[in-house]
Amino acid sequence: MKRVIDGKVYNTKTAECIGDWDNGCYGNDLDACEESLYKTKKGQFFVAGSGGPRSKYSQSSGSNSWSGGEGMALLSEAEALAWCEDHDIDADVIAECFNIQEG
Repeated sequence: MKRVIDGKVYNTKTAECIGDWDNGCYGNDLDACEESLYKTKKGQFFVAGSGGPRSKYSQSSGSNSWSGGEGMALLSEAEALAWCEDHDIDADVIAECFNIQEG
């Protein structure tokens, strides 16, 4: 997925994928939702995802009609860390990505 946000190009193919998450619903399930967290070479975090008509990625397709869709959003470092913690990303991956030392 490739999008322009605030005049800058963000591309899932060129950014580093930090972690993936899905809600366990697959295929044509109306509630299906999956997201991945990325970090650009310049250190900007963003999340890219897709989902069914009852997910947060739903899109209006006419009069009282919805379809699945996809999207991308920029995250601050704190928001990216919270996303990792909320989505059970491996602790070693989090520590390396965010320079977190063992306590």
